[in-house]
Amino acid sequence: MEAVGGPGRPDEAGPDQDVRLMLAFRAGDAAAFDALFHRWSGPLRRYLERMLRDAGSAEELVQEVFLRVHGARERYAPEARFSTWLYRIATNLARNELRRPRRREPHRSRDEQGGPTLVSEAARPEAVLDAKRLGEQVERELASLCLTAVEGLSYAEVSEALEVSEQAVKALVHRARSTLADRLRQGAGRTGEE
Repeated sequence: MEAVGGPGRPDEAGPDQDVRLMLAFRAGDAAAFDALFHRWSGPLRRYLERMLRDAGSAEELVQEVFLRVHGARERYAPEARFSTWLYRIATNLARNELRRPRRREPHRSRDEQGGPTLVSEAARPEAVLDAKRLGEQVERELASLCLTAVEGLSYAEVSEALEVSEQAVKALVHRARSTLADRLRQGAGRTGEE
């Protein structure tokens, strides 16, 4: 019977089961790859849907993650948990997808109703770099929160998956929770005004 180690985490006989399956796949056992896909495609899809807010793109990236796993089978070395390695691949692909120009929303000013058009602060190179850094920070916060609170990974596992220190993960999760709480409070304030 399958036990679940956290919300949506397939930790059947422990993390070593995934490593054994990946090593078996590396040795040529195609059924081991199928088992890994069936165990991890659901949790990865849910994680990517939260990151991308688009089910279609999430499904495509799940396929891409497993294509990368398939392609890396000869180089796979069980230095970390399989799930950490898998989420690192998924996170990198999600971040790349979020940076694609077609995914960006057009800028909408609050004063679009009229008035003179002023030169945007974003036109300055420093402002563009600041906006890019802010976007990357938000991506890391969202990934940290999803991986810890939803997928059940430890701070150490998230640290490896995101390639940041464990202390940085704690700070990212704290900021993400604070931002979420602020937005929920703001949303509750708007509901009370109506």
